[in-house]
Formats: sequence, structure tokens, C-alpha cells
Amino acid sequence: METIDHYAYASRMRGINPQLKAAVAMGTLILCIGADRFWVSVTVLLTMSAVILWGGGLTFLKYINLLKIPLGFLILGTVAIVIEISSRPFGYVLFHGFGHYVWVSKEGGVTALKLVLKAIGALSAMYMLVLSTPASEIIGVLKDLRVPKLIIELMHMIYRFIFVMTDTQRLMKQAAVSRLGYQDFKTSCRTFGSSAGNLFVVSLKRAGTYYDAMTARCYDGELLFLSEEKGVRPWQVMAALSYFLILILIYILVP
Repeated sequence: METIDHYAYASRMRGINPQLKAAVAMGTLILCIGADRFWVSVTVLLTMSAVILWGGGLTFLKYINLLKIPLGFLILGTVAIVIEISSRPFGYVLFHGFGHYVWVSKEGGVTALKLVLKAIGALSAMYMLVLSTPASEIIGVLKDLRVPKLIIELMHMIYRFIFVMTDTQRLMKQAAVSRLGYQDFKTSCRTFGSSAGNLFVVSLKRAGTYYDAMTARCYDGELLFLSEEKGVRPWQVMAALSYFLILILIYILVP
């Protein structure tokens, strides 16, 4: 089962310092949203996608699959901006019936396009971070920023048990399929209900098992993890500063 964490561990950019990648991602995110310019959003989307594909080694098809779900929500969310309903026709009429017109304005279309590009550009900046940096290193960056220890440990445990529950659900589904639990719609609904009810109970039992394992290894209330030291090279800093300078110049010079 391939996950975002799997892509991060397989990325060719994994050896780059996580603090630097986090700084570039957050700086790009702030510039993309704060600038609110069409060409800045396009530049961020293209450059961050290029870094993910050619720098990280992720295939184009996998990257598109990761973008499909957020892009679908964005398109549905911008429908309210583009489409208008009124008793009189304005702009480009799409439908007329029951005394009302469904129409699209040119201004609304431009606004929706800018909004989608800005959101996808910001998302690509975050994807650059999470697709090249394992979650443990991202949490380590937050630890370096003096985020409270309780929040750090909760993030570790919650992230771990997402995979525990996913693995439990996968095993339960395999067992149900082998017993023809999804042979028709009625049986599928009954199987789904039973699996959903048992998933929480089984996950709690596995959580208890993991806690016993931690206690047996001298767990005293604090989670300790080994982290790999990754230095920052001068050319990487210069590349990051040059990229930010290019975005700022696009914001100033391109209307």
C-alpha cells in the first residue's frame, strides 16, 4: 500500500535538510497566498510541481492522483462563485426555466480561476514538503521550533495510529472478501456495517498491545526518537533565496 510517507522515504530529495525544505515550503505558501497574483500562482504551481517530479522522482501519474481529490473540492467550491441565479438574464446564460436564469459572469470566471490557481499553487508547495520529508522529520522541525512536548507526542501517536487503523481495516476487508462478504449490494452493506463496528474495538486492542510493548521498553511518558543530522549546503540556501527573489520580482513587475 503506497502512502504519502512511502513517497517521502523514496524521494530523491530526502537527504536535504528538513528545516530548509520546511522554510522554503512555508515561504512559498505565504508568498503565493499573500501576493494574490495570477502569474505568481502559476509560477509557484509550475516550479513546485517540477521540483516534485524531477527533483523528488515522483511519477506524473501519481502526482496527478494526489491532486485529484483536493482539485475536485476546489472545483465544487468555486461553482458558487461562477454560477449565478436571477430572474433576469445577465452574462452568459446556461439554463432558463421556472422564471429564473442560471448564468455565468466573466468577472466570476476570472475570480474563480485565480482562486483555484492560488489554492493549487499553495497545495503544491505543501506537497513539495510532505512528498520529500517523512512525517517524523516534519514533527522534528516543529520540535526545533519549541512546539509544546505534549503536542509533539500526540502528533507522533495520532500519525502512527492512522496507519494502525488503516492496516486493521485492510485485513478485515480481505477476510470479508474471502468469505464473499461483498457479493451483492445487500451483503456489502451488512458487511460494511459490521466491519465499521468492529474496527474501533480491534484498533483499541492493538493500541493496548502497542502500549504494553512501549512499557516493556522502559517507556516513562516521553517519546524519544533518533534523528539524522542533515547539513545545509551553501548552494541550497542561494537557490532558495533566488527563488524567493524571482517570486517577488514577478509580483512587482507583472500586473
